[in-house]
Amino acid sequence: MHPEYNFANASFSQFVLKLAGRCDLACDYCYVYTMADRRWRDRPALMSAAIAGRTAERIGEHARAHRLDAVSVVLHGGEPLLAGAGPIGEVAAAVRDALPAGCRAGVDIQTNGVLLDDAVLTVLAEHGIGVSVSLDGDARAHDRHRRRRDGHGSHERVQQALQRLARPEYRPLFSGLLCTVDLRNDPIGTYRALLTHAPPQIDFLLPHGNWTAPPPRRGPDPGATPYADWLIPIFDAWYAGDGATGVRLFDDIMQTLLGGRSRVDGVGRGPAGYLVVNTDGTVECGDTVNASLEGAADTGLDVVRHAFDDVLTVPAVRARLAGLHRLGAQCRACALLSVCGGGLPAHRYRAGHGFANPSVYCPDLFALISHIRRAVARDVERMPRLSA
Repeated sequence: MHPEYNFANASFSQFVLKLAGRCDLACDYCYVYTMADRRWRDRPALMSAAIAGRTAERIGEHARAHRLDAVSVVLHGGEPLLAGAGPIGEVAAAVRDALPAGCRAGVDIQTNGVLLDDAVLTVLAEHGIGVSVSLDGDARAHDRHRRRRDGHGSHERVQQALQRLARPEYRPLFSGLLCTVDLRNDPIGTYRALLTHAPPQIDFLLPHGNWTAPPPRRGPDPGATPYADWLIPIFDAWYAGDGATGVRLFDDIMQTLLGGRSRVDGVGRGPAGYLVVNTDGTVECGDTVNASLEGAADTGLDVVRHAFDDVLTVPAVRARLAGLHRLGAQCRACALLSVCGGGLPAHRYRAGHGFANPSVYCPDLFALISHIRRAVARDVERMPRLSA
């Protein structure tokens, strides 16, 4: 256990609510429906009003107990828009009503965009709900994976949704784009396709995989860095000032290199302090780890019977909050541990050996971070020195 982490002051400030347990797309890389965890089949398709209300109460209770001045609520799925615009607005209102005075809630929704029409956007605007949309680049890149259940691509519908979101009355809601990396796509072409929508932020996501079920073209050769080779040209273009947008992965690596803390799981050694509430009210700590091993994120708790403070007593959660969750000796000895943090726990799994391994993306992370560090170091060296 991390000796410097003070569990007496531990709390959660981000809550991911799975409003829908199903999706209207059939993306072939989805960690929820195509990988190790199959428990979604036994959960309700939608979160009930009772569970949503109880979750809001638990968030308020936790904020009050820890005197939080802000919480982040992410509406997720499956595809959360399947819950309907009305219930989505009601959840946002219930969370804000449950919070103590002086505590504000940022509410965002992560959507595939297919159902993002004017009626939905009107409700989201009314409740101040930010919108992040999944888009993997141009039509060819996007539709390779993000297809509807009838086999047709979803790119055209997503483009239409983004055009609506760009209108002046809705533009303030736009939080950014989520793009899963596919090595078959041209990196700069993908980056340019995303920039055409002027997103305030882009999240480039590594496809989920591990040592037992590796991601595409990520073999065991430590000299091969295909994902770093894909991301580095984008970093160079972005760092040179190409595009007035943030790229969260690059931003967070730079922030961590300069002594700050990362905002996301998988970069840095900061606590991964967020909880996931499923449609049935069960509580997990960071559900992406379920992509490697069914139930790996399970806490055994639910919002009906348990306060969120009870999650802090679960040993696996305490290890995760300490920032050293399932790290092996190789990671602990690495000079870049403070920046990469060992990568996502989901990417460390190896059958028979658990999670105490380097990330399957270790060579890529090392190459990418080293490249960014050199770029930052060059600019720091060029800065004028202050005289005493």
